Amino acid sequence: MDNSCWTIGVDLGGTKVEVARVGADGRLQERLRRPTAVQDGPDAVEQEIVTAVAELRQAAHTAPAGVGVGIAGQVAPDSGVVRFAPNLDWHDVPLQADLHQALKLPVVVTNDVRAITLGEWEQGAGQGCDDLICLFIGTGIGGGIVSGGNLLSGCTNTAGELGHITVDMHGPRCHCGRRGCLEAFAGGWAIAALARDRLELDPESGLALLELADGNVAAISAKIVVQAAHEGDPFAQEVLETAVQGLIAGTVNLVNAFNPCRLILGGGVMDGLPEWVERVAQGIRENALPAASANLEVIAAALGDDAGVIGAAALARHTFTKS
Repeated sequence: MDNSCWTIGVDLGGTKVEVARVGADGRLQERLRRPTAVQDGPDAVEQEIVTAVAELRQAAHTAPAGVGVGIAGQVAPDSGVVRFAPNLDWHDVPLQADLHQALKLPVVVTNDVRAITLGEWEQGAGQGCDDLICLFIGTGIGGGIVSGGNLLSGCTNTAGELGHITVDMHGPRCHCGRRGCLEAFAGGWAIAALARDRLELDPESGLALLELADGNVAAISAKIVVQAAHEGDPFAQEVLETAVQGLIAGTVNLVNAFNPCRLILGGGVMDGLPEWVERVAQGIRENALPAASANLEVIAAALGDDAGVIGAAALARHTFTKS
């Protein structure tokens, strides 16, 4: 493969914009990272991307074949219009057309977790596997599905909203407005919310957790809950047990529905709780249909923070080159 045919990957989130040069072999060559100027609106964020792309292009001395962008939001197929990006407070932003006009380069825009899934599939924990699910548990939960060697996009380009499968119809309220979503059990915000709610009902049992939060209940985060649990606090351990049981229930549903060969678990919550990989694997073995889980591997994601830009660049390579 001609590695001079390089592409650019952009991982656009609510706190950072990461822009990278990626070779035709899928290897990351150079990366730039900037804070996301959310408060300044879409035009300012787009200009940050344009400036970073120009810098990478100048260093490479050649033009990229195209630019791929992964964004935490809902993206219209073909047009690349960002219908809604909650972390950016964007509604109907024509990101793909704007960047194409500014850069004079081909641009393709997709959901960030689908880009991450493509990165893990091509260069990470999913290599060599044509039937897999990537599930990323961070503040929220998202995912991507590869079936028969195809990354699924769905009828309206929203396939992979795995955080919003229903685990319990009468469960906790999710940020999407519905009850009992997987994200409302195991997402980082949900873990923190459950800890705060239980602490208000039983302050004495949560003293260790409250101490780590400097006495401020509102400051309790999933990271603090994980820290307290690893330090042996029973209260925090019970909170995480509720979360992991919800995660097991959700992944059992996914395995039964899609029969993947690999379930890849990543994201910030999983980074802090690597022991959950085996907990989920055990839970699936005990609860999923034997035929659906017989050949299943449950493994951790491999690319970390690089997956988004690598996957977005891969999408651009597949879209705009024949190699």
